[in-house]
Parts: sequence; C-alpha cells; structure tokens
Amino acid sequence: MAIIASVNLGLVLFDFSYIPWRDFYKRNLPIITQRYDPVKGIEPHRETENYLVTVDALIEQVSQTGLQSPQVAKELEELRGLSSEMIDSNPFEAANKSGTLEKIKNRMRDRIGVKSSKQAFSTFWSQAYLSKRGWKQEIDFFNQRIRPLIIVNYYRSLGENGEFVDNFWIIDLPFVILFGLELLARSFYIQRQHPGFRLFNAIFWRWYDLFLLLPFWRPLRIIPILIRLDHARLLNLHPLRQQIHQGIIANFAEELTEIVVIRVINQIQGSIQRGELKRWLSQNENLRSYIDINNINEVEAIGAILVKTIVYQVLPQIQPEVTAILQHNIESAIKQVPIYHNLQILPGLDAMQTQLSEQLATQITTNLYSAVVSAAEDPVGAKLSGQLVQRFSEALGTEMQKKHVLSEIQNLLIDFLEEVKLNYVQRLSKEDMWKILEQTKQLRTQVSVQPGEDKSSTMLVRRETS
Repeated sequence: MAIIASVNLGLVLFDFSYIPWRDFYKRNLPIITQRYDPVKGIEPHRETENYLVTVDALIEQVSQTGLQSPQVAKELEELRGLSSEMIDSNPFEAANKSGTLEKIKNRMRDRIGVKSSKQAFSTFWSQAYLSKRGWKQEIDFFNQRIRPLIIVNYYRSLGENGEFVDNFWIIDLPFVILFGLELLARSFYIQRQHPGFRLFNAIFWRWYDLFLLLPFWRPLRIIPILIRLDHARLLNLHPLRQQIHQGIIANFAEELTEIVVIRVINQIQGSIQRGELKRWLSQNENLRSYIDINNINEVEAIGAILVKTIVYQVLPQIQPEVTAILQHNIESAIKQVPIYHNLQILPGLDAMQTQLSEQLATQITTNLYSAVVSAAEDPVGAKLSGQLVQRFSEALGTEMQKKHVLSEIQNLLIDFLEEVKLNYVQRLSKEDMWKILEQTKQLRTQVSVQPGEDKSSTMLVRRETS
C-alpha cells in the first residue's frame, strides 16, 4: 500500500505540474502532451494553429513554384494579415502566455531592425525581403526561433461551472476507492482490537490517511505517504521526526518557562499588594488562602532538625579546631600583658604558659559545648529559648507593621520582582534551548547505558525521561 500510495502521489505531482511544465513536454516529449492534453481539456488554438498551417503551405508552395510565383505572393499576403490579426487579438492571453507573444514580437523586431512589430512581420513576409536575405536562411530562422513559441500556445475548455476542464479525477478515482476501502478495513480492525472504540474514533486513529481521500489539496498526500513509507521501513524518517520534535519542544519550553516564571512572580506581587505580607508578619495562622496539609509548622520542624544536627553531630567534629582558635587567642592575650615580658627570664615559663593556654582553651570549649547541650536538652532552657525567639519575632513583626516601614518594604519588593521579570526572564528567553535539549539528550543517553543495568530497567529509564 505504501508503494501504491507513492505511485498515486507521483501522478498527483505530475498533474499538479503539468500546466506550468507543458512547454517543456511539448518541445521535448510531445507524446506526453498528445496523451495528457485531453485530460486537462487542452486542444490546439485555432488561430495559432491556422497560422502555422499557412506557413507550412507557403513552404510547400515555394518548393513547387518558386519564391517569385503569384501563388507564393498570395500566401505571403495571407500571412501578413494573420500576423497583424495575431498581434491585435493576442490568442496567447487565454493560456496566460502573453509573455510568449512579446518574445515573438521582440525577436521579429530585432530580426528586421524596426520598432513596430506589425511592420516587422509585414516586411518579413514579403517577396522582396525573402529574396534579398535568402529564403532558406529566413525560413530556418522562423522554424527555429518563432515556431517553437507559437506551437506551445493552446486553448483550454471551460466547464459548466466556469472552471477549466480537469478530468484527472477519473485517473485518481480508483486510487481513492482503494484507499477508502483500506481505511475502513483498518478502522474495523482497530475497533475489534479496542472494543470501547466507536468507528468514528477508529477512523481518526489513522487521521493522516484522510488526506488520501480528499479530492482537493492533493499534494498534502505526501504526509500519509511519508508515514507509510516510514512504517514499511522503506524510508527512515527518525532523524527528521527527532528534529521536528526538538524544534517544537524548544519553542514550547521557551514560552512555557517565561509564562511559569512570570505567573509565579505576579502571584507573589499580588500577595504583597493584598496585604498578605502584613498578615504573615502578624503571625495570623488563620489565613483562609493558606492550606496546611499536616498541621505541622514546617519552619519550626526544620529549625529543630538543624539545631539537633549542629549540636550532636557538627560541634563534636569541629571541637578541636575551636579549641585551637581559643588557645591561640589566649596566648596572644597573655603575651600582650606588660608583666609577661619581665617574667620571660624565668626558666620553664614558656612551657607552663603553653600548657596553661591549652588547658584553659579545652576547658572553655568543653564547658561551652556542655552548656549548649544542656540548653538544648533542658526543658526550661528550651522554653526560655523559644520565648526569646517568639519575643524577637513579635518585636520585629510589630516594628515592621508600622505603616511607613511596611509600605516601603512592599514597594521595594514589588519593584524588585518587576526588575526580576524584566532582567532574568528576558535572559531565560535568550537561553539557547537547542543546547539545553542537546545536553538533555546526552544525559539521557548516559543514564540509559549505565553498566550493570538490565534491558528492562534501561527501557524504563528511557520512558521516564521521555
């Protein structure tokens, strides 16, 4: 079916190009025009055909009676009249070939050397001119330079609908019937494979085949034919599909990124303008627009986790470094005492001073860490710390709720977000999406070929990344 559809497309493209290329077929492959002219309602134009028949009669008469005979003079007079009539009536106009007539007139004017085309034809078809310039030379000029331009003219019949006659549908009809029957058969098969489908849905499952049935826009049949050739493995369109998909994704990604970022910024600006910043600062937890999914203050919970991690995991690891810093500071402070310089003469004072600084730094670090642990574990200390944080938040919120402070902060935040839209969102639009897609493709390839993975897991990764 893919090959049959390709043959049909070849016929469609030939029919589509026949009128523009008819001159080429007429000059080089006249057998094609003889066969296909009736399909397009084309027949020889009576006026130009009669002109060429008269020229042929003149040639025959000259060969029989000579150029100076009265019979030849009569034929030449008739040709002068037909030439003048051809220039006035322009029989090439109906075939949209007025330019061809202009070529004929220009060539004839150049041959005779006059500005009037009628005068040029009248001079050319005269016994005096043909005798002076040579009959054979001039008639060869006509046959080689003028006749090919006249012979391509034609008359095309009009139908009752006012359009040009076009019987290509007779050639195309068997193909359309075949494609229609195939589409119905495939649709019934799809409907049986998917019982929930209606016949209408099954037909649109292969929507691209509908182009094969349209009696108009026939060149669009290239779409289903390319798909069929790809399915039949007669043509590999995977690189083209991938390029098209990347182009579509790049355009959508660029626009979608801008839309998402701008909408987020607009929502934040709207929240600030609606006064939600003030309500948040006043710690009003009954905001109707805020949805809590677990009845947990996530900020406090995260803070508690960070405190425990710092106290029990981080501080013990950095205790030696803290002790070294304290020891260095203690030694520096002792050396700055004036009496220390006088006591340096005593033996063993340096060693004692170093030992004392080390013990003092260790003791301070240990006591400080114990105090921090005790504060974290002591319920009363934790309560007092919580009260301190709460009081700090309340005092900060109260001061920031003052009209001039809050108004200034809101205006600055709105202006800052507007600058973000104008600067950073514009950078997003200028980001080279093709580079991003190429990096994504490389990353997908690296992920899908990790060693030790079986085929099923690799395919799963590819589907998920897709």
